[in-house]
Amino acid sequence: GRSSMNTRMHAYLASYVKQLVDPEHLLKSMIRLSVLVVLSLLPAFTNSFSVSSPPVSALLDQHASSIASLKGEAAKIVPSLDEMPYNNDVFYLRYCLDEELDSNDARVEQLRENLAWRMGNGKDICEAAQAAIKQATATEGTWNNEPVYNAAPNASKINKYLTPVQTITTTTSKDDLIFCICAGKIDDSELMKSLDSSDDMVDYFVYSKEVNACVANMRSLASDKMVYVVVANDLSGVKLIGGDKSFRTALADASKVANNLYPSLNGPTLLLNLPPLLGALVKLFKPLFPEKVRQRLKFEAGPLKNVDTLMDIVPGGKDRQECLDDIDRLVYEA
Repeated sequence: GRSSMNTRMHAYLASYVKQLVDPEHLLKSMIRLSVLVVLSLLPAFTNSFSVSSPPVSALLDQHASSIASLKGEAAKIVPSLDEMPYNNDVFYLRYCLDEELDSNDARVEQLRENLAWRMGNGKDICEAAQAAIKQATATEGTWNNEPVYNAAPNASKINKYLTPVQTITTTTSKDDLIFCICAGKIDDSELMKSLDSSDDMVDYFVYSKEVNACVANMRSLASDKMVYVVVANDLSGVKLIGGDKSFRTALADASKVANNLYPSLNGPTLLLNLPPLLGALVKLFKPLFPEKVRQRLKFEAGPLKNVDTLMDIVPGGKDRQECLDDIDRLVYEA
């Protein structure tokens, strides 16, 4: 599965480095940086992303029987199928499009596991996200991000360090969502000092994933086109050595939680502006990646590098068009 593939990949990387150089500080640097970007690296194993997928209406018809089966299971567990996200058939369709869930039994089992989390440990996160989305869309045809931003777990502390300068979600030219994060601009040490535990950071990132998943499902149904979440991780200024270990651990833990909760949601992952040493090593490591991983991981220098604040790439921003052109080239034209 995804987790075992990721484990093997990191084992290959570690083995290769040992053969090439004295690994004492270099291997530590590689591991630390790989954990820093694991939030974007792990979702890269989504198999269903396509620039020319059939209309959502056709996919819903094609998988109608499986969707009905999944909805029947959900009805046994959730309070109501009339509430977000269970009232949107795209929620169930994503299970049908996941190539790793290759039978109805596998899809039902994964759904049950996910619903157990949504009704248990993830209940507060999901309810907060859904309530915030309702407020954000209260005025028809508009999106007010303030309720979503302020309702995140531990927002009063974390939002001081994760502002639109460092992270934002916007849209691509093809109406997919793109989650951008400028890792080198995050004061992770001070951020983690302000929290009671790394679990606070995990909850924050999983909440963000829940919001993006719900919005992607809504947009998919409205546009009759499957909407995915592309990740763009700008690594300009990232420290190969140093930073806060607990922040990187929180990123890794959030990815583990979210990886199976949101099937067929993630598009390609863009790892941008790697530090020179890491960029050179990637050229050695990339052939070791499984083919499907190479298709989903894009390494590029330039995009986002000179963007001062990510607000400049949202609609109306001065760097919006240049960003869209770069995303088109990397994601849709490659």
